Amino acid sequence: MPGAGFDLATVNVRGLDRDAPWKNLALPAIVPMALRSGLAIVDRFRPDVVLGMGGYVMAPAVAAARLRRIPYVLHEKDVRPGLATRFFAGGAAVVCTTLPGTEARLRTNRVELTGVPLRDGFLPRTPNVPARRLLITGGSQGARHINEAVWGALDELVKRFEEVIHVAGAQGAEGIARHARPGYRGLTFIDDMPAMMGEADLVVSRAGVSTIAEISAVGLPMVLVPGTFGGGPQEGNARAMVAAGAAVRIAADDLKQETLVATLDALTPERLRAMATASSASGRRDAAKRVLAVLREVVGR
Repeated sequence: MPGAGFDLATVNVRGLDRDAPWKNLALPAIVPMALRSGLAIVDRFRPDVVLGMGGYVMAPAVAAARLRRIPYVLHEKDVRPGLATRFFAGGAAVVCTTLPGTEARLRTNRVELTGVPLRDGFLPRTPNVPARRLLITGGSQGARHINEAVWGALDELVKRFEEVIHVAGAQGAEGIARHARPGYRGLTFIDDMPAMMGEADLVVSRAGVSTIAEISAVGLPMVLVPGTFGGGPQEGNARAMVAAGAAVRIAADDLKQETLVATLDALTPERLRAMATASSASGRRDAAKRVLAVLREVVGR
């Protein structure tokens, strides 16, 4: 943030851990200190509006804005809103959302479907049909379950695609080396996802909303394997894209090498073209401008 010319203030805060409840024992001490820090930052900075981008990290600043009667705007990424968004939505001037369906789960005065702001470089394109390059990614940290299914099905995948690009995460480095072969490009990390999306014709991915937003900004068909961690918010994201016609879904428990290959084989050229069209229609490459317009409207500028 400082390198981009913005001031940065940090707060020591922790979220509610649903997967390991014992980690929540320190919250009664952490939350009041975080609120005091949020108040100090807001009082020093004196903002015209506060933007909360979802998750527990926004809570101290948004709570401080509410106490100081400063208008605040929330942005929720998942179809199923998180606890912090649900808690603060009632007092928000506007709640910006990423995917259709979120509005039905919120009690608030106004919801704007803006999409999620993306970094530059995600350019719309028409993917090849039949798909030539298959991109598989489990998110920034990879996904062990997806990795194992991909490596188990790799003999079949390299027969069906000119190239299989697989982002396996740091924990997948050994597996990448073990399964090296022509037609398979295994990577632990991608630092230029826009360029990688520019090569792909079909994507297999977790159902994190930022990844979905990147895929749909390019206009690619997708096979989504929603994660079950953190209370399962990715399930709603996947179902929203399936309903839009842009994706097919494989439940995490059903993901095996056989189901992966069968799902890909079922994607006829006609289906792929329809999914790509629906994906492009769902993409919102101007999301950052939409959120900024909401903020300007709220402060009357």
